[in-house]
Amino acid sequence: MLDLLSDILTNLSMRGTLYFRTSFTKPWGVAVPNYENVARFHFAHRGSCLVRVAGVAEPVAIEQGDLVIIPHGSSHDLYCGHDPDRTIMPLDAVLEKSGFKGSGVLVYGGEEPQSETQLICGHFAFEPGARHVLMERLPPLIHLKNYGEAAGRWMEATLRVIGEETGGHKMGGDLIALKMSEAILAQAIRSFIEGDNAPEWGLGAFSDPHLCRALDAFHKAPSQSWTVETLAKTAGMSRTSFAVQFQKLMQLTPMEYVTGWRMEIAKKRLSQPSTSLSDAAECAGYASDSAFTRAFKKETGQTPAEFRRHQISVRSEA
Repeated sequence: MLDLLSDILTNLSMRGTLYFRTSFTKPWGVAVPNYENVARFHFAHRGSCLVRVAGVAEPVAIEQGDLVIIPHGSSHDLYCGHDPDRTIMPLDAVLEKSGFKGSGVLVYGGEEPQSETQLICGHFAFEPGARHVLMERLPPLIHLKNYGEAAGRWMEATLRVIGEETGGHKMGGDLIALKMSEAILAQAIRSFIEGDNAPEWGLGAFSDPHLCRALDAFHKAPSQSWTVETLAKTAGMSRTSFAVQFQKLMQLTPMEYVTGWRMEIAKKRLSQPSTSLSDAAECAGYASDSAFTRAFKKETGQTPAEFRRHQISVRSEA
């Protein structure tokens, strides 16, 4: 069985893509456009730069060893050097001007070779329409300073291997780097929710040892007959204390969380043509099709049949 965070990311169908490794020299700047259903990342393998993210008041300085996650795929600027308003260029223009063909190293910038910035850049795509409060509530930018050292020897070694494998010429190098990058996102989110800022973003239950125990048990058996009482018992708390603490730290009730995740499970099942309505209802913990249909429509605004027809339409247009 998967643990709590692994279950969430797996059911959201996370899949990583490394899109380039850079060699930038001052002055340079890249404007990365907004993109839906992705989390972007930039790891400073060597050198430093500034990142300015839409919705964040001030630019953030990233130094060698730092990792930046942009959880919602927001537009952002990466830059280094004087006069950024003139040097920042749209990503497409940078790719065209540099002659980058999609493999190897993206080489771009000005005439200061001693100022090289090497970034490993990529994104993680999620199933369109898939939802979970953990991903929805992450801040616009997560900055993990000196990430390789802070996360321990394993992560430091992982980042070093990614730096060596990305865009290299050894067989299987890109796949190795890609799979390792997926582990990095999980580690970065874990670092954030275990830190001091998670409660500020309505994610405090994931770092509370009692509430997290209940969430983990629920994710391991979502179709079980969960109630506030059974969740509280699993957490080792009274019903009232559990409900109050959960509401305080998550800004929703325990059963709202339970229903929301069950609907995500149901949506994934309904997207599979061979899954019947009864199968989807059972996986989501509903004993009858009618009760499941009512809950599904209340949560999503569509009946299960309407949702399935929409999914078929989307796939046929793709």
